[in-house]
Amino acid sequence: MANVDLKEYPLSQTQAIVWNDMDALQHINNTVYFRYFEDVRVVMLEALKVFDFVKSHNIGPVVASTRCDYRAPLVYPDTITTVSWVENIQEKRYTMKYEIHSHNQQRCVAEGEALIVYCDFNTGKSCPIPAETLEGLQAYVGGQ
Repeated sequence: MANVDLKEYPLSQTQAIVWNDMDALQHINNTVYFRYFEDVRVVMLEALKVFDFVKSHNIGPVVASTRCDYRAPLVYPDTITTVSWVENIQEKRYTMKYEIHSHNQQRCVAEGEALIVYCDFNTGKSCPIPAETLEGLQAYVGGQ
């Protein structure tokens, strides 16, 4: 990967793209990019033990909105590195930013973001981010 210093990003995930994710137009389907975003987001949530908290308290994160700006198509075979960071942490929500970098193309092929809102699954309403998660999120603030 050219010009990407992973030390600048608090979170990264490298993976091979899958032939089966290509569509009839012979490039990786646009919906798959959201799965790449999810893959790196789950790495963070696991590190923060969010899934354990959800099991014991029935409170956790939901994606309230998400978007992706496509810069170049991905084609199998390739390896990608998705980098991510957290911005704009508030009482009940935060924003995750993403970039997908193609190793073959040596450039960023997509940029995106997601608004993550905490939800009490018992009531179906938003709620404050738990203190231990809020503290842990600070390690993921940064990026570009």
